[in-house]
Amino acid sequence: MSRPRKHARRETVGISPAATSGGNYTVHMSENSIQDLLNPEAVTKIVGTLAPAGPRIAPDKMRQAVESIRAAAEVSVDHVHRITGLEAAHNLRDSQVLVTDRSTWAKANAQAFSVMLEPVLRAPLEKIRQKNPAALSITGYGIATEVGSILAYLSTRVLGQYEPYAALAGYGAAGGRLMLVAPNILAVEKELNVEPEDFRLWVCLHEQTHRVQFAAAPWLRDYFLNKIAQLGDSVSTGLSIKDALVASKGARTDEADNEPQIGEQLAALAKTPARAKQIASEITAVMSLLEGHANVIMDAVDAEIVPTVKTIRRRFNRRSETQKLVTRLISRLLGLHRKAAQYRDGQKFVQHIVDAVGMERFNTVWERPENLPTEREIHNPDAWMKRVLDEGSEVTDMVKHGEITE
Repeated sequence: MSRPRKHARRETVGISPAATSGGNYTVHMSENSIQDLLNPEAVTKIVGTLAPAGPRIAPDKMRQAVESIRAAAEVSVDHVHRITGLEAAHNLRDSQVLVTDRSTWAKANAQAFSVMLEPVLRAPLEKIRQKNPAALSITGYGIATEVGSILAYLSTRVLGQYEPYAALAGYGAAGGRLMLVAPNILAVEKELNVEPEDFRLWVCLHEQTHRVQFAAAPWLRDYFLNKIAQLGDSVSTGLSIKDALVASKGARTDEADNEPQIGEQLAALAKTPARAKQIASEITAVMSLLEGHANVIMDAVDAEIVPTVKTIRRRFNRRSETQKLVTRLISRLLGLHRKAAQYRDGQKFVQHIVDAVGMERFNTVWERPENLPTEREIHNPDAWMKRVLDEGSEVTDMVKHGEITE
């Protein structure tokens, strides 16, 4: 299995948000930061203990599967470019492609969380440092244990993920990491009884689309980190690690078997409910856009490329609807009960606009933060078209009457 590698010394330890939501993040040294306390190696050991390794496969067959998945990731680049029409997608191979096992995926996410959690936990950790510096090591162990426990569960669900944040701490490539969890992909394709090569490319199309989104909108990573920082500024000092993880999950893009994720809990984290609800709404809207767009692209691939794409989507959706009770219960206990709605609502939003005005005009959404949809607009795409594209509701009528073809 491929493993994450450091490309730079970890001198980039702390982060500070710019004043505006779309501003840049400044990375700087910060003593006793969350990045030092959250030990990825410790998290990896915890995940290795708690999470099953996955299906037992002969080494030679696993090597073949890994090569197949990596090849699918490679060819997905040109397909996503063709379908999206985004210039940023052309020959976009700047991310580190990792075909991983579950523990390696968890380690990579621990590295990413060390960046994403820093603005949320900065104040609580500073209080601990001032009162009892020796307690920081105990706190670090507790953080690693809680993060490891959560990632152990998630590591059995995630098929793939594009992760752009750990690069700020010197991990991976500057273009982020595109991770594909081989045991999970193999397990699900077998369970669904679908063509393996088709399923692997289908998953890779989704994750490569996420890479393209962040390339087409290079301000998007900072936008998310600023939202998390704003949330951190408004939360109570009694914030738990689980609550912080819920907040940071809003900025992740992973194909987790349609497992529900984030939601109203974001609002419960803050002292000022109105402000917290606004931040939660903004994060939910953008995640709905990203996941919905990736779903539209993965399903839009020509049948000549993925002949069984409709069968895969039908069986994949059916499987998500029949998840075991225990799986659903754990998801709710972790506060992960909104991800499925994000996929569904976001896909309807994107498809409606693409059908109405075409992919090229839809791509206006990536030009600047002001073009991102609100949560209300996710459920009313005509309102977004009127605001951003200066299109009235008559666009939909023109589609219905055949004046604009799909």
